[in-house]
Amino acid sequence: MKILYAIQATGNGHITRAKELIPYLQKNIEVDVLLSGTSADVELGLPVRFYFKGLSFVFGKNGGINFWKTILQMNFWRFLKDVKQLPLKEYDFVINDFEPISAWACILRKKHCIAMSHQYSLLNKNTPKPKNKIRLSHLILKYYAPVSVGYGFHFKPYASSIYTPVIQKELKSINPIKKNYFVVYLPAFEDKKLLAYYQNFTKQIGLYFLNIQKKNTKLAMSK
Repeated sequence: MKILYAIQATGNGHITRAKELIPYLQKNIEVDVLLSGTSADVELGLPVRFYFKGLSFVFGKNGGINFWKTILQMNFWRFLKDVKQLPLKEYDFVINDFEPISAWACILRKKHCIAMSHQYSLLNKNTPKPKNKIRLSHLILKYYAPVSVGYGFHFKPYASSIYTPVIQKELKSINPIKKNYFVVYLPAFEDKKLLAYYQNFTKQIGLYFLNIQKKNTKLAMSK
């Protein structure tokens, strides 16, 4: 059996999850890897057969996605070309972690595509959602990388097809230590906004602002 594991390379969570799951799958089946996206800071550390620009998201400075900049930098003609040219005949099925090229290629060629992503869990009716639903966000979740069946990952197993997050082996083996600071990881917010918000909580303790996208660690406010 041979499968294609397709990964969204916008952000770090998809690649981090794949680093744990792919070696497990390779124990029993042959796995090729596809990556699409341009804004991940984590290295997969595994051979990649297909790499595409894909349809990457651009994160804003106030949290969430900057939809206008995202649309401007997308090359839809290149995307359609990659969808049409992706060779799927040699694969029994595709595992998809919110990756659009392989998802739409599977629809075009009627190939079985199985979701394994956090985004898939958000489409489940049992998953908690904000009272004021954003229609555009729901449409993106549903049609950006459409699949008919799959497994989701969330903080709680809200349904039988939803599992808790995949944690790296290195993190599982670490003994946590309590110290007098918090680590904040919110790369979609600019530094000034974060510091302005958290300064009210740092009277007695220090605050470290960890920004993976800038690849540095800064002491934002000392004790």
